[in-house]
Amino acid sequence: MLLHLSTWIEVEAYLTQSQGIILPIGSTEQHGPSGLIGTDAICAEAIARGVGDSTRAIVGPTINVGMALHHTAFPGSISLRPSTLILVIRDYLISLTRAGFTKFFFINGHGGNIATLKAAFSESYAVLSDLNLPNADQVQCRLTNWFTCSSVQHLARELYGSQEGSHATPSEVALTQYVYPEAIKQAELSPEVASGHPIYGAANFRQRYPDGRMGSNPNLATPEHGRQFYELAVKELSNSYLQFLNSV
Repeated sequence: MLLHLSTWIEVEAYLTQSQGIILPIGSTEQHGPSGLIGTDAICAEAIARGVGDSTRAIVGPTINVGMALHHTAFPGSISLRPSTLILVIRDYLISLTRAGFTKFFFINGHGGNIATLKAAFSESYAVLSDLNLPNADQVQCRLTNWFTCSSVQHLARELYGSQEGSHATPSEVALTQYVYPEAIKQAELSPEVASGHPIYGAANFRQRYPDGRMGSNPNLATPEHGRQFYELAVKELSNSYLQFLNSV
């Protein structure tokens, strides 16, 4: 059940049965010479919809732009500041808590969002309490990252070994190839790829990682691999969502 394709009457009826909602969040940033700029949002959205179908949960609109300031030296990348993203999450939670939702299950596709999302949850709990919203003390947020699912990581190691890397990875590129086979890109990649450098500002990032990859070889990706990653992530996160929904 997708929130944006539902009526308020349908949402009101849903809330009599469940107070849980799945919120996909990603990023709009470079993913190397062959990776789609929307990779992180595409992956999060596809898996969130799969989990929603599996668990009969409502799925909110994808937050497509995240915290990706270090990628903005590459054309097409868009970022929110951490402070802006915190406010976005806070306002989402205020609106949805007013409606009656209390269990917020975020499916994240971008590592750069993690620290900001955790800070946003802490701020939101305090703001909801200060606003004296009904059920504010029952609000719980859970952050999950599809790419850290144990089953996903096991398959990535099996398929790609050390060439998985940590950005513009073959696993995430494979998932986008499965979701959008008509948008598969090809690029000649240098066998030498930077890895292991600390992340500072955008200009420094591009200097250290000139083609945008971080230790990865996305040319290993295939749509069939993407199907496998999708199915594993949906299964593991569906179980996690149901456990979260039933937790006190």
